Amino acid sequence: MSAKLILFPVPIGEGPASLSIPAYNREMLNTCRYFIVEDIRTARRNLKLMGYDTPIDDVTFYELNEHTAELDIVHYLDPIAQGQNVGLMSEAGLPCIADPGNLITSMAHRQGIEVVPLVGPGSIFLALMASGFNGQNFAFNGYPPVDRNKILALIKTLEARIHRDSQTQIFIEAPYRNDRLLNLFAAHLMPTTRICVACDILQPTQYIRTRMARLWLTDPPILHKRPAIFLLYK
Repeated sequence: MSAKLILFPVPIGEGPASLSIPAYNREMLNTCRYFIVEDIRTARRNLKLMGYDTPIDDVTFYELNEHTAELDIVHYLDPIAQGQNVGLMSEAGLPCIADPGNLITSMAHRQGIEVVPLVGPGSIFLALMASGFNGQNFAFNGYPPVDRNKILALIKTLEARIHRDSQTQIFIEAPYRNDRLLNLFAAHLMPTTRICVACDILQPTQYIRTRMARLWLTDPPILHKRPAIFLLYK
């Protein structure tokens, strides 16, 4: 059987891995001695959480993050040519979704390597599921611009798209700017446009609520430094 690039979801939050990672993933993990990861320390912790049996000292890690030069990754898939599976992991949740792993996956396809995606948690999709918004037409916009004027212009553009195309708009933000972003959405969207905030997904402190923009202006939740997804819809 030829070796593969295997895409491993990792837990989100602090709960046990069994909440979101199927047992089959553990079997597949233990076929890998090479992993492409964003941060080696986080990867070691996630492997332990998911029940990886191989001694960590016997594992080779390749880092792929915003500091990795494109030329540095050209040999990351070389073990596959020697018959060794290579695993790809994100910092949290699904690899290649709001994650640089797509660069490796694209390279694997160009080299004719089989890519195997595995089931696991994705905060973006869990939030969409729970929001009550349109799950057939949606756009993930990533991180909004930091500049206030640019955010306000983007809000108007995307709100028009929400009402014209019935398209759900999804954002993620740096946790220390969450409260600012919610306030901007609540203050500058049309009062009846709905906002869903999905925070601490799959954690004991999970908070998921959908209501009209004007209602978020009073008694908003404290989101500072908590992982959150923001969704907008009519």
